[in-house]
Amino acid sequence: MATGRVTVWHNPRCSKSRGACALLRERGVDVDERRYLDDPPTRAELEDVMRRLGVDDPRVLVRPGEAVYEELNLDHADADGLLDAMAAHPILIERPIVIAGDRAVIGRPPERAVELLDGAGGGAGA
Repeated sequence: MATGRVTVWHNPRCSKSRGACALLRERGVDVDERRYLDDPPTRAELEDVMRRLGVDDPRVLVRPGEAVYEELNLDHADADGLLDAMAAHPILIERPIVIAGDRAVIGRPPERAVELLDGAGGGAGA
């Protein structure tokens, strides 16, 4: 298993996010927590994470249950609209996102973070 440094886009109020960080640390991984609500990613960073996830559709990164999703009427938004909305309203970004090297996973369930390091993960998954 790789034990290099890993970045986690993290919301400490989210149990899945806390769980992913804990699992990584239990395995001796240096975790850089990026509290993305306080330090929102740019649109370019979102596009880079999509590339690392191996996806073309930003909808994979969106939390449609957030109130702002409905307020902005994002059900039929195109990719540009979704990326702009996530950059402006980071609460819309799914969490946690675990980034290791040139790959990333959405850590739901948190065990996906470990799969990424084991080489079995990669991509956005379900």
